Amino acid sequence: MDLHADSIASVVLEEFKKLPAKRKPAVRDNGIREWVPLSSIVVEGPNGLKCVALATGMKCLPASKLAQSRGIALHDWHAEVLVIRAFNRLILDECRRLAQDSSATSEYLRRRTPDELSQTPEDGPWHQQPFTWREELILHMYCSEAPCGDASMELIMSSQDDATPWDIPPPPQPPSPSQSPSPPPQTPSPTPLLGRGYFSQLGIVRRKPSRADAPPTLSKSCSDKLALKQCTSLLNSLVSLFVSPENVYLATLVLPASQFSEEGCRRCFGEGGRMAGVVVVEGRARDWEGGGYGFWPFRVEVVSGGEFGFSRRGIEEAAAAAAAADGDEGGSKVKMVASNLAVAWTAGGEVEEGLIGGVLQGRKAFDLKGASLTSRRRMWEAAVEVAEMMGDEGILRELRTERYDGVKESASLEARRRVKETVRGEALKGWIRNTGDGEFGL
Repeated sequence: MDLHADSIASVVLEEFKKLPAKRKPAVRDNGIREWVPLSSIVVEGPNGLKCVALATGMKCLPASKLAQSRGIALHDWHAEVLVIRAFNRLILDECRRLAQDSSATSEYLRRRTPDELSQTPEDGPWHQQPFTWREELILHMYCSEAPCGDASMELIMSSQDDATPWDIPPPPQPPSPSQSPSPPPQTPSPTPLLGRGYFSQLGIVRRKPSRADAPPTLSKSCSDKLALKQCTSLLNSLVSLFVSPENVYLATLVLPASQFSEEGCRRCFGEGGRMAGVVVVEGRARDWEGGGYGFWPFRVEVVSGGEFGFSRRGIEEAAAAAAAADGDEGGSKVKMVASNLAVAWTAGGEVEEGLIGGVLQGRKAFDLKGASLTSRRRMWEAAVEVAEMMGDEGILRELRTERYDGVKESASLEARRRVKETVRGEALKGWIRNTGDGEFGL
């Protein structure tokens, strides 16, 4: 248990309490209570701790729907992923403020000095980012649930009535010589990523868990995405055009005690686990030239206090306390269901959204008016606006492409792409890209 972790969790939970009731899980008319995971980004600086972004959510878009999205619907709105998107929106909004007023300052960013901008490595990007995260600010993440995927496998095993590992289905056998092969043999498709099942397979890349009857998805687990962020920083591609990734790495991941597996976290995130392929010595990464990237593993700290009130365990605790107050020592089993509502919020009031199905609550699927401020489309539009305010022709050239994938393939992001390729090849092996929503334009 860690008092520092308790302080981080307290700041997050207090901020969540301030949200209006419409942004929180509800009690349905039949008495069933909704639960949801919560994640947050907390900044620690000279003035203490501040929650700057938070999100709830636990669903993602089926792979078959990606082509319909056109940058409108989010692909993945698990709380851990959505809060990182909200944090990137916060930074992009800060870039806009600085672009509007050359004399303005930001509590999160600073302008890079001419000396810094002149120190471009020969094989680095041809365009240096104009801003950088303030060095004195430390970043933490709080999660009310263990990140889905590899970091939570021990927890899943312990929750099973029978903890015997499931059998892995054998590969299909070729036809015997007496059988006429029909149809002709095809090139085998890649092995599909596992979700929650087959928990005896540890240290592997997994897709988001889902019900057996749910449409398949290729969205990688939160464990895998957070492991990758230890190398690419919290910044996404668009924001990486404006802000150096240096210093934008998580220092701490905070979890409730009930959601912490020391073995799982060490294997999933640590330099002695599956990330060993990108480590040189004592947590320092290989030298990725041209961008300020490195492997910066975060600590995992454990909260000694209570659970998030809208988690399954928090709801059970509250129900038990209420029953005890009424003299019902046995208590009745509280009925719960996963909430369909996701929420994104940032400090300063720029973002406060309710989302269902990856779009704004109340909007139809893939309706342009339903695009979240954290969506690909709205982030791209905002990035173009900021670059135009700055008059930065270098960034504008990278942003003014006919399709979204063209931005991600730009020369300035070459160093970032190189890092991702290395990590996926040497640590997060088996990573299958979730493609299909990169052809849209503005």
